Amino acid sequence: MKLLLTALSGALTLCTYAQESPYLKFGKITPEILQKKVYPIDSAANAVVLSDIGDASIEGNTKGWFSVLTSRHKVIHILNKNGYDEANVEIPLYTNGSGGEEKLEDVKAITYNLEGGKIVESKLERSNVFTEKRSRNLIVKKFTLPNVKEGCIIEFQYRVSSDFIHHIDPWLFQGDVPALWSEFKFSVPQFFNYAFLRRGYVQLFLSDKKDRSNSFTVREEGGTTRTDSYTFTSGVTEYRWVMKDVPELKEENFTSTLENHVSKIEFQLASQSSPLNPHDYRGSWPGLTKDLLTSENFGNGIKGSNGWLSDELKPMFASNLPDLEKAKKIYRHVRDGYTSTDQTSIYTEQSLKNTFKTKKGRSSEINLLLTAMLRNAGIQADPVILSRSSRGYVYDLYPMITRFNYVVSQVKIGDNTFYLDASHNHLGFGKLLPDCYNGHARVVNEEATPLYLVADSLRERKVTALFLNKGDKEGWKGNMSQTPGYYESYRLRERITEKGEAEFFKGIQKDFGSDVKIENGHVDSLVNYDEPISISYNITYVPEAEGILYINPMFGEGYKKNPFAAAERFYPVEMPYTTDETYILTMEVPEGYVVDELPKQILAKYDEEGTSYFEFRLQLSGNTISLRSRIKLARAFYQPDEYEGLRAFFAMVVKKHGEQIVFKKKK
Repeated sequence: MKLLLTALSGALTLCTYAQESPYLKFGKITPEILQKKVYPIDSAANAVVLSDIGDASIEGNTKGWFSVLTSRHKVIHILNKNGYDEANVEIPLYTNGSGGEEKLEDVKAITYNLEGGKIVESKLERSNVFTEKRSRNLIVKKFTLPNVKEGCIIEFQYRVSSDFIHHIDPWLFQGDVPALWSEFKFSVPQFFNYAFLRRGYVQLFLSDKKDRSNSFTVREEGGTTRTDSYTFTSGVTEYRWVMKDVPELKEENFTSTLENHVSKIEFQLASQSSPLNPHDYRGSWPGLTKDLLTSENFGNGIKGSNGWLSDELKPMFASNLPDLEKAKKIYRHVRDGYTSTDQTSIYTEQSLKNTFKTKKGRSSEINLLLTAMLRNAGIQADPVILSRSSRGYVYDLYPMITRFNYVVSQVKIGDNTFYLDASHNHLGFGKLLPDCYNGHARVVNEEATPLYLVADSLRERKVTALFLNKGDKEGWKGNMSQTPGYYESYRLRERITEKGEAEFFKGIQKDFGSDVKIENGHVDSLVNYDEPISISYNITYVPEAEGILYINPMFGEGYKKNPFAAAERFYPVEMPYTTDETYILTMEVPEGYVVDELPKQILAKYDEEGTSYFEFRLQLSGNTISLRSRIKLARAFYQPDEYEGLRAFFAMVVKKHGEQIVFKKKK
């Protein structure tokens, strides 16, 4: 199954279905519907959207331009207490921060309960609609429907008037509960051209369009008495999209963000034509980066020589230092000496000079300052804008600055290119956190060079080795050594920095249990952030003395449960990096025992090429047992139709890692 990512601009697939929602009119709730307890779409659902219909149209306004009017009518059956959250409604409204904002109109909401065989209605009072200002550009209107009980149906409708015809909210067909019917209509005058971007993995049930004509009146008030009015007729295309029986979008393991996978349609104003003055709104990537480079809140700080930097940087290194060593020294100076206060924006709130003086700022300020320092030292460096995985993908079809939320620095030295992020104290030179590897990114230069940072390019390799000598009354004694992958090392560094090494090894002791004792724990390369750490400790294993010993040879290092629990998955598996985990065990048969049973060896290939596989090789040679377990996945991204195979692969790993060696006492 492939991602449905489709740019639609006028040409739609026509469908012969002529069906409508049974809830087109407000108030069409019957006792029979309220009596329903279970829906075939999901017998375990806490709530079900019976109908969700949106309608947007563009009309002339009194400000000399056009507005978009969007209405919504939604009906939800709340089946149990876990579905009560559906009665909390939030309506986002855009504001430009200087007086212009979208307006909420005509709110109507009712809760229906069945009491004594009759429907009892509870209406929302207008005074119970509240306002919350969340940011400079976002106001949220909120209300909770009254008298919500198990089995009730809630219904609400409202309209939003907006003068921001560029800013039309996407229509989400899919949400956190299943939907029987989700529909959106958009009536577009033919003098405007919108690009429609459909995302997600649910197929449309209906997609059509109808052409008609409409009269438009645009008024512009010029004073107390003068008003200019223009009336004209134009063709209008009414687009209609419907999805039926849409499953709930559940968050599973290895998901970047559900924002990437929800089935929806997004809108962008592309151009306007006669009778308006023709204009193309789409812009270009070079135009976007040019605007950034001239922006006071982005590019101005990295321009020019920044003489105030020269005086500070000269004492840091000798003039004949190679560029790579020079870059590393500057990077470490910023990484270790500055504190990040925010990780969510590409823009600056203070000057880079002030960031330099205070030694703290947004991640954007820190990394732009790093870029300026590198340039000042004669090293080629440019900012890179990207979207971290929690924000969602940035597609390269249209240059939309609002999709980006993070800045790093690109450095070119000779034939090598490095990406640097100095806003994280434990991150090595040339390393970015995995959530930066989220696909399309852009270098902020004149060419707006595209980048594709993908998780498949990250190799995370972990090796664990356990050596146990011949057991006696005091148990097996040996040594455990482990080299985690780079990003696991990063997480462990943060944990050890916060809690200390003693607490770290206490956690390992707790995981092993009472029959294992660890001593002489040591962590190497803890402050060498460019490399993985290494962990070692002595181990004493004292099993209960019995006629038969059951020993799991993985000693707590195996997979205990399948990370893919769901029976099916409708969107991709997005691991943060590729996996290569090797576990090696060498142990001697305990004194007075013989091996009665060994787990069987296995080599299972995930793909035909053999680049991804699971091997479990265990053998007995004399009195020595050797085990090598390796899980290698050469890819981090898996399409939904690969999920069943991936789930079966890890089910096999869990089963094999749970098998035991059986020892019997000698007779």
